[in-house]
Amino acid sequence: MSAGEMSRAEAVVLVQRITDADYASDDEVDGWLEGLGRALACPSGQVRDLIFWPPEGERSADEVVDQALAHRPVAL
Repeated sequence: MSAGEMSRAEAVVLVQRITDADYASDDEVDGWLEGLGRALACPSGQVRDLIFWPPEGERSADEVVDQALAHRPVAL
């Protein structure tokens, strides 16, 4: 799965499956998280953090995807 291959709606469904623990193995969810990070153009680990350790408390799948899509890299 590469950037551009996943719609926002597909990302929301996948985030919801992760939060519902609807996966067969840790390897499967790790692959999903990597794919989400690439598709949403996020830094490594950001999607995982937004799902499992959100800074402002629990978020819906829609909010996780919106926050990930809002990420803008900082120019150094």
